[in-house]
Amino acid sequence: MIFSHVLAVAPVRDIEVAVSWYERLMGRRPDTRPMPGLADWHVAPSGWVQVFESPEHAGSTLLNLAVDDLDETLVELAERSIEPGDVQLGAQQVRFAAVHDPDGNRITLIESPVAS
Repeated sequence: MIFSHVLAVAPVRDIEVAVSWYERLMGRRPDTRPMPGLADWHVAPSGWVQVFESPEHAGSTLLNLAVDDLDETLVELAERSIEPGDVQLGAQQVRFAAVHDPDGNRITLIESPVAS
């Protein structure tokens, strides 16, 4: 079995509130709004982040996004009024920090020099 894309879905209570917040996180508008209650950001050639209006599931997502430079990313987010938690250290020099969308979905930004 071969998969062509990975779609990470964050369920939210109010799509417009969420889209506004994810626009600040991503630094741009959604790439597509394919149907009511759904917005897509194409974050890699075969990886998308979808925000989907589903109030009964809102706040249950754990989403990890790899970044090249965590410090630079955190400065950019602060400029967009998104404040992450403290930077944590993991195994093999991995560093990460988390932010939460308005519904409580956790987005962890990960810098891994080992994976480079």
